[in-house]
Amino acid sequence: MHSCRARILPAMSSTGQAELPAFVRLAAHPLRWRLMTELAVSDHRVRELVARVGEPQNLVSYHLRLLRDGGLVTSSRSSFDGRDSYYHLDLDRCGEGLRDTGAALHPALRPAQPPEPAAGPSARRLEVLFVCTGNSARSPIAEALLRRHSAGRVSATSAGTRPRDELHPEAVRALREGFGIDVSGRRPRHLDALADRKFDVVVTLCDKAREVCPEFPGQWQKIHWSVRDPAAPDPTGPGDGAFRRTAADIDTRVRHLLPVLATTGRPEDPP
Repeated sequence: MHSCRARILPAMSSTGQAELPAFVRLAAHPLRWRLMTELAVSDHRVRELVARVGEPQNLVSYHLRLLRDGGLVTSSRSSFDGRDSYYHLDLDRCGEGLRDTGAALHPALRPAQPPEPAAGPSARRLEVLFVCTGNSARSPIAEALLRRHSAGRVSATSAGTRPRDELHPEAVRALREGFGIDVSGRRPRHLDALADRKFDVVVTLCDKAREVCPEFPGQWQKIHWSVRDPAAPDPTGPGDGAFRRTAADIDTRVRHLLPVLATTGRPEDPP
């Protein structure tokens, strides 16, 4: 009986008061919550976050460091300018924190399943474009995974600013072995070939491509995912499974993109 009560009751401090869950201690600060909100959809550099939240850079950097130390935010060097870093919110860790927070208050509190993009009778499918430099690994992986997860409810396309001659064989392998998706017949596409297309959401997966990716007619949201090129030499040393890890990272990001597509205002076709 006592063991059951121990699992249900919230943790107590030495003073007998309930301790705040770690996620609440981190996320409850107004500026940290604002930073998390800005990073929830797109990766950003510090100077972009400074402009978005309207606070001094030293203060923004301080709170980003707290979020990093708490495991909610990660950072990576920009492949476009090594003096810059992109910050990324780990939404899976946030989800775990929210679940733990709910359970600390009451075991009946569980988050609802996120909505899925669903086309109503008068709505058209959203057009999503993924862009990287070579269109040989990151963006075709994202395209294939969005098609799989949305089950046709979203139209996914990908292209490159400087496309390679063919898909990287390790990218093809990662999709086939990890997700059962065959893209072996696909060839890289140049971004210029899509100049006349309309896209609702454009997602860049490469820091270099982000700098040169144009705006498209009708585009209403641009997102950046700072994903390292799995074919590039790893500065931390040799290692196996770079394409597999990249595909897993992109898969997580695509799954988190689905509720964004479902809950953000959906443009309708003109009459």
